[in-house]
Amino acid sequence: MSININRTVLSIAVGAAILVSACGESTSSSSGSDFGTTPTPNPDTNFNTQALLENITDNIITPIFEQFSTISAEQIPALMAYCQMETDAALGNATSEEVTSSRDQAKTAWRNTMNVWQQAEVMKVGPLAENDGLLRDKIYSWPVVNSCSVDFEIVNFKAGVVNGQPYNIANRTPSRRGLAAIEYLLFNEQLNHSCTTSTQPENWDNQTDEYRKVARCEFAVEAARDVNNSAQELITAWSGSNGFASTLKAAGSSGNPFSTELEAINRISDGMFYLDTFTKDSKLATPLGLLANSCGSQRCPEDVESEYAHHSVINIENNLLAFQKLLTGDAGVGFTHYLIDVGDQDTADSMSTGVQIAIDDVQSYQVTLAEMLVNNEAQVTKTHTDVKAITDKLKVDFITSLSLELPATSAGDND
Repeated sequence: MSININRTVLSIAVGAAILVSACGESTSSSSGSDFGTTPTPNPDTNFNTQALLENITDNIITPIFEQFSTISAEQIPALMAYCQMETDAALGNATSEEVTSSRDQAKTAWRNTMNVWQQAEVMKVGPLAENDGLLRDKIYSWPVVNSCSVDFEIVNFKAGVVNGQPYNIANRTPSRRGLAAIEYLLFNEQLNHSCTTSTQPENWDNQTDEYRKVARCEFAVEAARDVNNSAQELITAWSGSNGFASTLKAAGSSGNPFSTELEAINRISDGMFYLDTFTKDSKLATPLGLLANSCGSQRCPEDVESEYAHHSVINIENNLLAFQKLLTGDAGVGFTHYLIDVGDQDTADSMSTGVQIAIDDVQSYQVTLAEMLVNNEAQVTKTHTDVKAITDKLKVDFITSLSLELPATSAGDND
């Protein structure tokens, strides 16, 4: 079965996995009866919830969003330089070594951008959560990816028109753009299109290698510009006038959409459930075969997150590092301080310890996640177990002790 078809099957499987259990990994997503209600503050604590909101907003989330905007901008000239080198090589004015060096620099720029994004994703609050996560998907649509659609976009962009209208990447669906598309264009060595259906990019495979390399690179530049535009949209929605950051910090004030500070804190905790739905389930349980995948609910290296760049392990590490910052408050007030204040030292300690164990575990990997699945499946299973221990605490003890509500994707979850 082709990679492209597998990607489609995986996308369907991931959606279904939230509703059904497979191989002992239950992930029901039906909302609990109390979902959407306003959390009731714990009357037995005088914890400074305002300090928690301010620290997480100003010292954790905002710097990551700003860093992503900066580093996604730096990706553009790196790609442009690589494109110029491919163009020069096509004219006989650059060596293969020069092209390779330039491409490696573009790959490094992509990896740097992805590293920051994988932390930002765990901070799925406000702009990244609104409109069913549309802004998030425009930046990085995984697990809904389709290399064949990207192949078509290269042709559309080169032609400058699509469906009779001037080409505008901002109007294209998320799976045709974003960081996942750039990964496919930069790290996939195959120049032929990946489509296996009767509908295929016309005459693409008949073009010269030089033509296709330049065309692919040019679309990667366009996709990088689009990612940076979305990053700037995120910054404006978060930090701009009347942005979501100021709304969070003013929770409980007159006219604020959050009637209490605890309600605003609950939105932050909702974002932290990324570790459960994406990291544990999609990035680990699915390729392990604990959830339905494109290999039929068995070990499936093809279903790892970063198929072309082999960046899966580092992505998981960055997810955990971001979760750790939110949990502990980094150098300021975090959720562990809140847990201790309400008398749940055990949950604060076990979650803090558990996150560090999981980080140490993934940092010990010496090969890619796909290779580890083949050669040492037990190690990947241990990683899943480590992350699950954290999310089990998150779903029960953490939520209960802080009088919070489960997010829609986890309420009623028996896993």
